[in-house]
Amino acid sequence: MKSVLDIIALILVLIGGLNWGLVGAFNFNLVDTIFGAGSVVSAIVYILVGISAIYGAFVFFQE
Repeated sequence: MKSVLDIIALILVLIGGLNWGLVGAFNFNLVDTIFGAGSVVSAIVYILVGISAIYGAFVFFQE
C-alpha cells in the first residue's frame, strides 16, 4: 500500500514531467504561466518537484 507521501511525490513528479513536455514540445511553461515567471511560488513548485524526484528514485530502488 502506498503512503500519502508516495502519492504526493508521484503527483508532483507527473506535474514536472508534463511541464517539461510542454516546454520541449511547445516552448510553453505551464508553471510559470500559472504562478508567474521567476516568482517565489514557481521556485517552490520546482523545488518540490525536484525533491519528489529524488524521493521517488529512493522508493523505486528500495522495492
